[in-house]
Amino acid sequence: MTKEVKEAVLEEPVDAEGTEEELSPWYVFCSTGCGFCKKAEPVVEALNNEGYDILTLDVSDPENKKINDELKKEFNTQCGTPWLINADTGKGICGFREKDVLEKWLDGEDIPAPPRPKGPMPKPPFLGSTGKEETKWKKEYKKWAEENSHLPKIQSADEILKRPRPKTEPPKPPNPQGTDAELDTWAKEYDKWKDENSHLPNLQPVESILQRFKQQRDGQGTQQPPVQNQQALTGRIDTLEQKLDKLMKHLGVQ
Repeated sequence: MTKEVKEAVLEEPVDAEGTEEELSPWYVFCSTGCGFCKKAEPVVEALNNEGYDILTLDVSDPENKKINDELKKEFNTQCGTPWLINADTGKGICGFREKDVLEKWLDGEDIPAPPRPKGPMPKPPFLGSTGKEETKWKKEYKKWAEENSHLPKIQSADEILKRPRPKTEPPKPPNPQGTDAELDTWAKEYDKWKDENSHLPNLQPVESILQRFKQQRDGQGTQQPPVQNQQALTGRIDTLEQKLDKLMKHLGVQ
């Protein structure tokens, strides 16, 4: 822990009876367009429903990005998203992990990092590539597989080529803060790519993706809460603000 953090005065929120309320130190950082973040969402939600208290922070928000950077600096850690961390201890999990693993971590067990590849796997050729291109890729993949024999469940080149593959590169994700016109232009490109690659499973309709992009950009939820739930929502927002305030003070972020 840095000297600045040690010297920081941590002010705990106080409840109506004047006692200090202990706020959860668990956070998960996510990012727009991150497939593993999307996969982690229902896992985190299930854990919270079971009584854990994990706050999700989207790094597309500048304030959340600042917190993310400060935590990495304090605990000398590098990770993309999703990144789960205990802000008090610095113990975290980089990347998606299954619910049972996260439960052990939340209950205090140290979770070793999974085996990591020594380099990126060669990108499989597009569907419809020539035999020469596939043969070249197989040689590159064989070399990669030999160098990464420590990894579990390495598939053969033929097994990978049998999996559904796109015919072309998908359009790059749009700017999260883009205008409606920019998002609509991207949507047309995605729709065309989706039609050309209709053989791929689980492709999302462009309308659903656009709606999610615009809601995230505008800071909206997917559904407005009924009037009778406004008080509960206000309490939840207050708690989240207290947690963020505590974390920022812990990091010395002004």
